[in-house]
Amino acid sequence: MTGFPRYAIYFAAGTDNALSRFGAELLGYEAYTGDEVSFPQEALHVAPDWHDITTDPRKYGFHGTLKAPMALASDKTEAELVAASAAFAGKARPIPVIRPVVDSISGFIAVIPTEPVEALQQLAADCVRDFDSFRPRLTAEDRARRRPERLTERQRDYLDRWGYPYVMEEFRFHMTLTGRLDTERRGPILEMLRARFARLKLDILVIDRITLFRQDDAEARFRIIGEWMLAN
Repeated sequence: MTGFPRYAIYFAAGTDNALSRFGAELLGYEAYTGDEVSFPQEALHVAPDWHDITTDPRKYGFHGTLKAPMALASDKTEAELVAASAAFAGKARPIPVIRPVVDSISGFIAVIPTEPVEALQQLAADCVRDFDSFRPRLTAEDRARRRPERLTERQRDYLDRWGYPYVMEEFRFHMTLTGRLDTERRGPILEMLRARFARLKLDILVIDRITLFRQDDAEARFRIIGEWMLAN
């Protein structure tokens, strides 16, 4: 069984950023403060069941995954993870810059890059490698929960090596806005979200920090407990 608390290395755009407010309003949850946020009326208009549509991503807060949620290995502490996060951010590296759009990905809707960005792929790969020692080894139960029979051979290899299948070449940066949607529902919702996103006039998004999230138990939402700007 997965242990708690769980931690994740994510990208979040900053507490005072328009993109963060955009995501928090749509998910109904602000991970920086732990506060509930009212849904926009236009979301409720296009989908009266908006609360249900956003149930899954609400639990995690608005973010882009760099290192997937993990419990801590028995010989690691939160203080050590915080120190490692600060040290990681302090290493000079190219700062990824993406051109963000709202689109469908694997059945859900998210903010994604218009095209792959090598510096972002590298940042995520570095997070996977550098923080790997903090996670416990994958148990048979955890492996089975990932439904390895549905994964590609490479994804199964990554699951066994890194504890998560969607890393390295399989990594696709996304900041999730909805749960999975049937095709017939997706169109109107995507149109609404694109129009709302366009009002931000966000032509580029600088992935300029890493953010540490913590989930205290299985029913809890993830909260932000640390944030570090990346050195360049």
